Amino acid sequence: MSDSAPSLLLTGGQVLTMDADFSVVEGVAVRGRDIVATGSDADMRGLAGPATRVVELGGRTVLPGINDSHLHGAAYGMTKPPFAIDVGHPAVASIADIAAAVDLAVRASRPGEWVTGLGWDPGYLAECLADPRRLPHRRDLDAVAPDHPVCLTDFSSHMVWANSAALRRCGIDAASVPPPGGVIDLDPDGEPTGILREAAQRLVQAALPSRTVAQRRHAIQNVIRELHTRGITSYTEPGLGPGGTGTLFGGLSTDNWTAYADLAATGGLQARVSVLLLPAPMGGSADDVRKGLAELRRPDSADPRLLHAIGVKIFADGVPPNRTAWMKEPYADGGHGALCVHGDTPALQVDELREMIRVAHEAGFQLGVHVTGDRAIDTVVDAFVAADAAAPRPHARHYVIHGDFIGAGSLAKLAAHGYGVNMNPAIKWTISDLMDEVVGPARSAYQWPVRSAFEAGIPVCASSDAPITEPDWRQGVAAMMLRESKASGRRSGPEQCVGLAEALRAYTINPARQDFAEDWKGSIEVGKVADLCVLDRPLLGLDPHGITDIAVDLTVFDGQVVHER
Repeated sequence: MSDSAPSLLLTGGQVLTMDADFSVVEGVAVRGRDIVATGSDADMRGLAGPATRVVELGGRTVLPGINDSHLHGAAYGMTKPPFAIDVGHPAVASIADIAAAVDLAVRASRPGEWVTGLGWDPGYLAECLADPRRLPHRRDLDAVAPDHPVCLTDFSSHMVWANSAALRRCGIDAASVPPPGGVIDLDPDGEPTGILREAAQRLVQAALPSRTVAQRRHAIQNVIRELHTRGITSYTEPGLGPGGTGTLFGGLSTDNWTAYADLAATGGLQARVSVLLLPAPMGGSADDVRKGLAELRRPDSADPRLLHAIGVKIFADGVPPNRTAWMKEPYADGGHGALCVHGDTPALQVDELREMIRVAHEAGFQLGVHVTGDRAIDTVVDAFVAADAAAPRPHARHYVIHGDFIGAGSLAKLAAHGYGVNMNPAIKWTISDLMDEVVGPARSAYQWPVRSAFEAGIPVCASSDAPITEPDWRQGVAAMMLRESKASGRRSGPEQCVGLAEALRAYTINPARQDFAEDWKGSIEVGKVADLCVLDRPLLGLDPHGITDIAVDLTVFDGQVVHER
């Protein structure tokens, strides 16, 4: 091959460049790791050399490699067999189904071995639908696992369902005091039901058998292979560090940072991974942040375009389905939720959260803060602004993670400071019907106000939050355009719909900006890395309902074909 001829040429298609003008061209040429030309079909064919691989698109669409900007890759890998059983919808539809799945796992296990699973959701369990007051109970699992400890994490990863054997092994009883930000549900007799919320999950999850770094590397590589089949070439690993030690299998632990670093050093990392460090656990303090950051010095990477620690993750509150998001108005059944940081009163918790944010900001990190309730969001955004006023950093690019009920005032402040918001349209699609009874129809319809965020001038990012939902950007794009629910198909807040261009930007160029990388990835432009996603059909003009049926025919990462259907 001549030095100037492309190594790969895609032509005769619908190439959505995702540049500032949303330009559409017919082809793209790649040489080595880089995009070297875009343009018309005639222009592209004139570039081919004798060794150039030419892919005839036949009208199919090409996108930049998809960037899932909030995806727990290591944790996602360890929620799959052989590490955990699937107790999510549609694999199960009832508590009885879950008990049956646990029974099978018990029969295949050694005596006394832990049984773990992920994905259950009371909103889709038949017994809970028949009686909204009915929640899973330890006794439901005791019948099939009297001697095996069982730990089942819910779909949101904010709630654990444990059996009596697990509670005994972990020393949890009626007198147990949960860690700050945690809740141990009690039944009318004052005994634990087996449901542990937020930080209380750690009481059980910390007792689970550890995984080796080799197992973690294997889990990560399995996930990346799956992501390639979905056209995903970049993702943000949102929280790895000492604050994640007590999470399920240490899915957010420092051990996974080690596994990623090993893969990057040995050429085994076939994705671009931006990492938020997790110095403090849920329920943590500013001292935890200081100590964690001292432990988590950002190591040099052989190739920062593959693996790069760019920021710090902090948990501010819980999640609305658990009534643990901190809200201004009460939930439909009462209560306002709370912050999940150290402090005996709401005022002390606000002070602690502001100090946590200040410490990370002054240490020079980007901040990604998990926050969902409107009162908590206002607190976080005000803390961003205050930290910047005390120690100005014009390009910090802090952002709100989730931002379910973010209001106009906080959107305006984020936009004014160049900060961002990372939303989860597939979660909206999954739970929108369920939220009516949690926060009422009006707030449920508003949840994740993506159009309001775009119109405020914020570069909105969209993400799967896998393993909370599957890392399926197609579902996310359709959900942003349609705002329909999974269960009923009812439109929820259609005034917050956006068009195709905005939805695609939220999975390509906007996440590149979140990664401080918009000058070298996120769009199909000359000089940028050759990360590409080829769909099986034209995307422009397609009914949004058909987007979820699209298949990914070809994925190119760093100039190399890594998936071909």
